[in-house]
Amino acid sequence: MFRPVLGEQAPITIRAYDGSASPPAAADPVATVDVRSETALAYLASSPNTLGLARAFVSGHLDVEGDLYEALTAMSELTVSDVPPSTLLKMVARLAPLRWRHRIAPPPEEHRQHGRRHSKGRDSSAIEHHYDVSNRFYELVLGPSMAYTCAVYPSAGATLEEAQENKHELVAQKLALEPGMRLLDVGCGWGQMAMHAAEHHGVQALGVTLSRDQATWAQKEVARRGLGDLVEIRHSDYRDVTESGFDAVSSIGLTEHIGRRNIPGYFRFLYGKLRPGGRLLNHCITRPDAHHRAHADAFIDRYVFPDGELLPVGWLVSRMNAAGFEIRHEENLREHYAKTLAGWSANLDAHWDECVQEAGEGRARVWRLYMPACQVGFDLNNIQLHQVLGVKLGPDARSGFPLRPSF
Repeated sequence: MFRPVLGEQAPITIRAYDGSASPPAAADPVATVDVRSETALAYLASSPNTLGLARAFVSGHLDVEGDLYEALTAMSELTVSDVPPSTLLKMVARLAPLRWRHRIAPPPEEHRQHGRRHSKGRDSSAIEHHYDVSNRFYELVLGPSMAYTCAVYPSAGATLEEAQENKHELVAQKLALEPGMRLLDVGCGWGQMAMHAAEHHGVQALGVTLSRDQATWAQKEVARRGLGDLVEIRHSDYRDVTESGFDAVSSIGLTEHIGRRNIPGYFRFLYGKLRPGGRLLNHCITRPDAHHRAHADAFIDRYVFPDGELLPVGWLVSRMNAAGFEIRHEENLREHYAKTLAGWSANLDAHWDECVQEAGEGRARVWRLYMPACQVGFDLNNIQLHQVLGVKLGPDARSGFPLRPSF
């Protein structure tokens, strides 16, 4: 059924529940797609896109034998647009009866948002869905760094932990952190940037996160490290921070959750939190250009990051600038995020049984699919990761920057 759509050159085998198989053109296929039941086809019939595939995979009715990253890379090279419309119509006609024969609900891991988009309540629900799962699960996948954002690899052979430490230090250098300064870390996750700033630069840091589980874990870690006099981790919406006069603001992986309409106000809010001469480092996933849609793919939206919106870096820079920031530095870390995702995937595979025990098989399968899929996205430049550094100019337009930065 699928071979006419995928094409004769597809380097994968498709094996069906009835024992039939579609051999690949290559002698050594990169993977085998195992369609285990009619339910998998019913999911595809009800949503003939990435959402249908995801439902079939997450529920275990469709699986992939072999390296999932290699399989997704191979499938990304296929051109469905070259398939004649008559072939697609035949496939839809064959699948249609299954939609009515198997009227099944989506897997329980699928999440639908309710309420006004990007209201505080809806944003809290989105964060709870993805992050308040199991801190132990995240420890197993992310590793000891507990950093769920793009690492920065100082060399190709660096470990994930070295790269995450290097990322935090790079942010600290760009913000020119020094003892006695005050840092606001919005969307602080498990608090690692705030703790790094305190431990290595003597900074007084406030981290805020909408995830109760993250805040609880980070507060305990702050106490364990003896940083209670320097670091506060607050379970809060960043919009509820009343303090101001910060020397620096770090926003690492939060902008993707803000929403296009709210971005101008977001940057104005952060600008208002800084003293004159203070710096903002904005680190976020972006689209490569304005031709790519902002809203997340249906699978990512329902299973991973509800209400996520990715915007072109040029658009974001313009809004930062309009909010009052002078832009001083920008860089794309796209390849670094592909390596980071590969490291997380390796951790998940190495601790698969324990991850399933902690979060359930369906949730673990969501991660098994979404991480290599995103890795392919970074490889192919469908998504990027940018760090943008801005400053709130002081009197007489003084930036406080050296003639050449050292980072």
